[in-house]
This record gives sequence, structure tokens and C-alpha cells, in this order.
Amino acid sequence: MNRLFRDAAGPSLAPGGSVVCVGAFDGVHLGHRALLARTCARARELGLQSLAVTFEPVPREYFAQGHAVPRLTSARDKLALLLDSGIGRVLALRFNAHLTAMSATAFVEQLLLARAGMRELWVGADFHFGHARRGNVALLEQLATAHGFTLQVLADVREGDERVSSSALRALLALGEFDAAARGLGRRFSIGGHVVRGLQLGRKLGYPTANIRLGRRTAPLGGIFAVRVHGVAATALPGVASLGIRPTVAGTEPLLEAHLFDFDGDLYGRRIEVEFVARLRDERKFDDLPAMVRQIERDAAQARELLAARRCA
Repeated sequence: MNRLFRDAAGPSLAPGGSVVCVGAFDGVHLGHRALLARTCARARELGLQSLAVTFEPVPREYFAQGHAVPRLTSARDKLALLLDSGIGRVLALRFNAHLTAMSATAFVEQLLLARAGMRELWVGADFHFGHARRGNVALLEQLATAHGFTLQVLADVREGDERVSSSALRALLALGEFDAAARGLGRRFSIGGHVVRGLQLGRKLGYPTANIRLGRRTAPLGGIFAVRVHGVAATALPGVASLGIRPTVAGTEPLLEAHLFDFDGDLYGRRIEVEFVARLRDERKFDDLPAMVRQIERDAAQARELLAARRCA
């Protein structure tokens, strides 16, 4: 049975009624997971369908008008994480001019009540929605009374003294604070994709790489990293990776290049996940290829040492 829907119009997705949560869900972090878990639990208690409403592109991307907007998860990964959370159905609305022009009241009446079949709604305390973000919890309380649905507001989820949020996690990743980010995400940060053919320059230089194109996605980090690569062997393989535009070879497209230590195999076409463990340095342009190779050697040695120390800790 289909669990993912994209269209705002159409028959009710839950004729018998649903418990709904709404959000951009970038990263599907611990705060999002708490919201999803409460939604699923209440749906089971009430004998209703559980349903998450989200947006693609995320609103930040739409309003950026083509400018790069960092994301914690690609659209594909976000939707997979939502479906894996136990939620019954996902309505991933196309965030476009029509949706941005819709009033907050119309959003509730046409999308949440009519399309999603909502009987109970779960949102975060800072939830805003509708045209010009005029909808908020106060308006939802009025609409709940008028339309007879139940409103539940989830308190902030905190990690230590800090509220868990997508923006805070993006900031941590940009700084290379991967352990702190993992605590808020509930998992290690990684970027996945299918391995594509590159210029094969790394192989010629003695450091073959598995390359992943980011496409339209903008990562919240860049530079050189110690990594673990999943999807190649039964256990994750250690390596060193570069995420950037490769200025020494006049690159323009952001590319994730991962060199796997002590591995020599064909990975083209395989989907892998590159887990970021530690940040080594910024990306930079070298005067020539020999200078770049010398730095790669130092990077690889540092990454090996860091990964070995973490494995033994």
C-alpha cells in the first residue's frame, strides 16, 4: 500500500480520521523523532491513521530563490527516515507559489482537515505556517475550537542546555563538531549516494576515490575529513574524504570524494554512505599536483591515526 503522497488535492488520505504532525523535518533529528513518536502513539491509542505532513523543497530553499541552502538530509533521505519512523503515511507537499499564497486557515481546512483527515494535530511550540507565516499556535487553538480537532503542542527537546533544532545542528556540522551533532541527530551524520565516475585523477596519483555528486543538495559542511564508509563491506571501512569544488583541478561542481584505506575494488554504481568522523582542514588550492599529493599523504596519515584511536577508545 502506498504510504507517500505528493498532491495537495484529492480524496481524504484517512477517511476514518488521523493524528497529524507537521514540519519541514530537515534531518529528522531527536526533536522531530519525538513529534513523530507522539503522533504514532496517539494514533494507536485512538485507532486512527498516523500521518506526517512535510514540504519539498523545504521552505528555506524555496524562498532562497536559487541560492544555496544547506540541508541536513536530501529529500530522498528525509522521506526514507520519515517512513522508517513508524508513521503510517507521509504527505510531502510541493512547496510552490500556490502553497505560499494559501492562508493559514485555508491550510488547516483544505490540507489538514479535508486531505489528511485530521482529528488531532501535533506541532512544536514555535510552529508557524500559512501565507507570510501568519499561522501559529494561538491561531491553531482558535481553529481547533471552531473545527473540533484536538491540538497538542510538544515541548522543546533539549540536548544538555541547548534546544535541538535543524539550524543548530547545521552550525555544529559546519564547525566539525560531529559528536555533538550526532547527539542531536540521534545518529552519526553521513551523506549517501551512488558512486559515479570522475576524472580518475585520484587513481593516477595513488589515491583512488569513490565519488558522490551532491546534485541540487547543498551540504552544511566542507573540507577534508576522516570518514567511515558504509555499504562496501560487512563493516564500515575507514578513509579520508574531500567535500568541495576541487580548486586545484579547476573543479566547479561540489563533489564528495572518499578514499578508502587498503581497498581496491570497483564501486561504480553502488550506493554508499560516507559517515563524517572528524574534520581535518579546509579545502584549499595548491600550486601544483605534487604539492597536493604531499598534503593528501599527510591527511591520510592523520585520518588513519584518528580513526584508529576512536576504534580503540
